[in-house]
Amino acid sequence: MKKFIREHREDDVRQLALQARKFPDIDIPFAIQQIDGWQRARTKLPSWAAHDEIIYPPHLAIEQCSSEVTARYKTKLCQRLIQNFTSMADLTGGMGVDFSLLAPLFEKAIYVERQPHLCETARHNFQVLGIDHATVTEGDGLEVLSQLPYQSLVFIDPARRDTHGARTYAISDCTPDILPVLPKILKKTDILLVKLSPMLDWHQTAEELNASCPGALREIHIIATGNECKELLVVLSATRSDCPVALHCVNDDSCFVTDTQEERQLPPCPTLSHLEETAAMSWLYEPNAAIMKAGCFNTLSQRLPVCALSANSHLFVANTHLTDFPGRQLHILRISSTNKKELRKALEGIDRANITVRNFPMSAVQLRQRLRIADGGNHWIFASTIGQREHVIFVCEII
Repeated sequence: MKKFIREHREDDVRQLALQARKFPDIDIPFAIQQIDGWQRARTKLPSWAAHDEIIYPPHLAIEQCSSEVTARYKTKLCQRLIQNFTSMADLTGGMGVDFSLLAPLFEKAIYVERQPHLCETARHNFQVLGIDHATVTEGDGLEVLSQLPYQSLVFIDPARRDTHGARTYAISDCTPDILPVLPKILKKTDILLVKLSPMLDWHQTAEELNASCPGALREIHIIATGNECKELLVVLSATRSDCPVALHCVNDDSCFVTDTQEERQLPPCPTLSHLEETAAMSWLYEPNAAIMKAGCFNTLSQRLPVCALSANSHLFVANTHLTDFPGRQLHILRISSTNKKELRKALEGIDRANITVRNFPMSAVQLRQRLRIADGGNHWIFASTIGQREHVIFVCEII
């Protein structure tokens, strides 16, 4: 079986399934599960994929697990927050990716999972990964925690699917619903780390957590990889603090930190005539996905020498190249209104470009049809609104 999996792990699993009759001595469903799991792990979990002995659970567990990148971020987060690395408990173990990277930090590490097949797979995989001090317990995480001694860290990733398999997003719709039991959990640990859906609004999440356990929320982390939001992490502690809740906007190696109370008025927005007259405004900036999700545009304007196009455009201009800007950096080649004559001049020599619209009355498809240019190429066209009503087109090249 192992040899068959190694020999066919680059194959198309759909084609392999159709050829099942050719391999009467092979458990094809299991082999396909392992091949498909390895193919997904190559990019999502490279350190796991490097071990041929790893056993992959069914597709859903791999789909729901953290990537190695986000799991390593949790490791660094815990190294910053925790002083006593005596013991940890993962109450919703799942595939065990987060646990596999957090556990080596602690003297004792307990993995808890309700599904027997995931527990069996985890026991095997932890041995393969060299996590010899892991304790795997089958059962309800909250019930197991009530029987455990005090923990340095409790990690929980509530399941975001209902009994019919449909996705859920609200904290109260997940399993378990942690809101009613937060005070009990916090009595058992120094730090509680909760992984939530990236679809959640962090403002509402903070309100719900504060209503359940006032003063316990410490940090909120919006984690994106490849400019796509993947997780919303919250850090809670029973130790009360009057400090504002820290908000971390993370995208790969970029991290923009503010706090949930830091809201300032946007500076005056430019006009189109001002931009056209000011050739120095030669750079356009688009915040990354984590900052877009956080909505901390006012703070961004205060921290960096950039000017917002408008309150709702979420694009910025500047007269300098800011290499540390948390997002895309584009060199402005030309600026135009939506006037046909001006557009023809601005797009002279350009027959293809990538198009993005922000706070603009047309969709990207509609604008492309109007401009009559193909998709792709080295140029980017950003269409947006300046101030209140002025529509503007930026022709750029990305840096």
